[in-house]
Amino acid sequence: MPTRTAATARTLQAVLFDMDGTLVDTEGLWRHAVENEAELLGLVLGEQDQPHILGRPVEYTAGYLHRGSGTSRTLASVAGSLDHRFTSLVASQVVPLPGALELLDAVRAAGMKTALVSASPRSVVDIVLDALDRRRFSVSFAAGETERTKPDPDPYLAAVAALGLDPAECVAVEDTPVGVASAEAAGCAVVAVPSATPIPAGPGRVVVRSLLDVDLPLLQSLVTGR
Repeated sequence: MPTRTAATARTLQAVLFDMDGTLVDTEGLWRHAVENEAELLGLVLGEQDQPHILGRPVEYTAGYLHRGSGTSRTLASVAGSLDHRFTSLVASQVVPLPGALELLDAVRAAGMKTALVSASPRSVVDIVLDALDRRRFSVSFAAGETERTKPDPDPYLAAVAALGLDPAECVAVEDTPVGVASAEAAGCAVVAVPSATPIPAGPGRVVVRSLLDVDLPLLQSLVTGR
């Protein structure tokens, strides 16, 4: 069997970024919006509810709250209210996380492509794109723009296809187990920056404390397998 040489080794072609809790400090805003909506529904959320909140789209979490409360309100009403709460908070409080802009600029300066792959609605994604400067991203995908969303692989597969690349040439940067599952199911290596729930290291996955710990050699090593 021939061995892989430097000439045939894969090189990193794109970095695919989750948004909430990864590039911008919106995970806390999302939890705040969910907790406020839950309170109106008579629910008190605890640790056991976190898998149904973190990394999930509005429709999923709204459905979870709707079922758990037994409210007479319609699901559409709960989803619309939750969406409005979150969008309003993001519009007034978008804050890039430490190292986010520097990493985006380093990836672009190296000639690689970038994608924003989010489980948030397009209205929220567009607010963040404007705040970060949408020119930093080659493509973006929001909730509802693929048949299925995270933890299914569809959003990452769509981003990779839009960039004209192979998933094996891409690294995803994620902060939740739901997002990591989506990226890995699509065939991407992952840098995990846990926000609230611990994420273990694994094959094709490294775990760091913040984006300040991520550089181009680390990203490239996940593609070449070094």
